[in-house]
Amino acid sequence: MIKHALHASSFQQMRSLFAETHEAWRPGTEVVASYKFTGGSLEDLPFGKGDILTIIKSTRDPNWYHARSAYGREGMIPANYVQKRQKVSLQTMPWYHGKVSREDAESLLTGRMLGSFLVRENGHYPGDYTLSMVIADSVIEHYRVLRTNNKVEVDGGDLQFDTLVELVEHYEKQADGLCTRLAEPLRKTGNNFTTVDLKDFERGGWVISLTELLIGEPIGKGEFADVYKGTYRGKAVAVKQLKDRERAAQTFLKEASVMTSMRHENLVQLIGVVLGDTIYLITEFMGKGSLVEYLRSRGRTVITKKNQINFATDTCAGMSYLESNNLVHRDLAARNVLVHEDGTAKVSDFGLAKYEEFNQEGGRFPIKWTAPEALRHNEFSSRSDMWSFGVLLWEIYSFGRVPYPRIPLVDVVRHVERGYRMEAPEGCPPEVYRIMNQTWKLNPHERPLFREVLEMLNNLRATTV
Repeated sequence: MIKHALHASSFQQMRSLFAETHEAWRPGTEVVASYKFTGGSLEDLPFGKGDILTIIKSTRDPNWYHARSAYGREGMIPANYVQKRQKVSLQTMPWYHGKVSREDAESLLTGRMLGSFLVRENGHYPGDYTLSMVIADSVIEHYRVLRTNNKVEVDGGDLQFDTLVELVEHYEKQADGLCTRLAEPLRKTGNNFTTVDLKDFERGGWVISLTELLIGEPIGKGEFADVYKGTYRGKAVAVKQLKDRERAAQTFLKEASVMTSMRHENLVQLIGVVLGDTIYLITEFMGKGSLVEYLRSRGRTVITKKNQINFATDTCAGMSYLESNNLVHRDLAARNVLVHEDGTAKVSDFGLAKYEEFNQEGGRFPIKWTAPEALRHNEFSSRSDMWSFGVLLWEIYSFGRVPYPRIPLVDVVRHVERGYRMEAPEGCPPEVYRIMNQTWKLNPHERPLFREVLEMLNNLRATTV
């Protein structure tokens, strides 16, 4: 049934105009309201600006969709009042060299053309940067780039920018106070650094107002952020509050940017971000906490074999989705899997681990969960994630025990490389233990893919009572 009667020719004109600017939304697509809609009939779904809606199905009229609100109410919505949530992409910075000394920067730039440049960390002022550039034959100038209130600016300049990318793009067009315009970037070999533009979260429909967020009791602490239970528009959420904005804002927002593009029932979902003096990342609330604590606190008297195979299959499904999107987790473990009130297991922290280099110093490196090639050569892949998944399976079937019991941490890698593998936990099905041993092949190419293991686990789940 067409929502509003239109003259045939007018209807066709509107359909053609709308088709030029709008791609039909599939069921499950999330949209965010650009305007308030009060509705004009009982079949309409009223909503406020900023509300998140999920498309259920299209209608014969391309201007209207059947949708569901965050509160579960369904009805008709006008397409021109909402916009599809867009993923936030990372911007590469091939000219950013990180920790490079003044002397090394000059060595790299000497002999290069006028305007050649690179950006590096400032060695004297942590948190600031230095723009090093060729201003004359074999003459290198170094400009301090200040970072204040999440803005960057050349020291002594009049302009502020949201990101280094915007700053560089501006001075590539005009000198504007520099000795010369930026010309040829000196590209860093190997992995390029990335940044996030705050405006992309606004353009993509991910920014929510702090006034709509009620922050409650703390439920977790981390290096960069503390986590609280909160309420957003009447719904329980997890609120991750950034501790040190100047030091870690980009790392924090990179995690959020990845989460905008990863949507799966077995991944913890991003609801939105709050931008301001303090940055908050809002995700769905997982009422039963981390999988490892859930296993330990309930134990054999509560957790059944059906629960165990469900946890294993749910986690594998989430990882299979990440694998299909070429995203490497790097820190898969039962502590990074959360359990929903309905018992569903969901992978968390998948956005952050892709971009952070682990540090084996200080005892924080997850040695017992990390594949040998990742430990020895920093070679992370879906295959190294598969090794970690095998350890996670062992955690599930040992009810949350710490892996490699009775083996000192410093000896784990040596034992593994010599062929040692953990024994099957008591009561672990032989089929599951066979999967564990397949994931622990020393040659990463001999390990199965997540989609292959998911098929095995789904078959086991169908026969487990």
